[in-house]
Amino acid sequence: MADNSTSRFQAGQTGLIVRIPEAEPAVRAWRERFDPSARAGVPAHITVLFPFLDESRIDRGVRSALADVLGRHHAFDLRFESCGRFPGVLFLRPEPDTRLRRLTEALTDQWPEAPPYSGKFTEVVPHLTIADGQDDAVLEEIEADLLSKPPFTSRVSSVDLLVHDGAKWQDRASFALHG
Repeated sequence: MADNSTSRFQAGQTGLIVRIPEAEPAVRAWRERFDPSARAGVPAHITVLFPFLDESRIDRGVRSALADVLGRHHAFDLRFESCGRFPGVLFLRPEPDTRLRRLTEALTDQWPEAPPYSGKFTEVVPHLTIADGQDDAVLEEIEADLLSKPPFTSRVSSVDLLVHDGAKWQDRASFALHG
């Protein structure tokens, strides 16, 4: 859920993410400097679906459906050992990313009115943003630092619902994956 300023988000917007706490030691300082979503309260993560439904639409029925849809998917492991780029963006690449893609597909099948990134991209690439809106020299410096550290793995066992309160992202719920 990278953004160029916290004002880009509106109160009531929601997103579904997978937290990657194992990344924090390597990426926290970089994200605090170069990823506005970190300053807005979002931990190291991979976005599963953003934007999701407006908070006003998330009732007991939606929460139950989220638990059902996500609970059909098994927990899995990801490995992080390489970086990737979009224009002005550096990210850690989760491998394999197939199960992340399946989570996104399952959610958009259930809620077609909430396409990933509002339908801006033809392909959604799972990623953990480190820096957004930076020039190549900054991205190269960060990438060199990250690649000098050992690769790590992360167990994905839940998907979290975050809500923007107008200033920061707040935790609202966590939905367990099977097993």
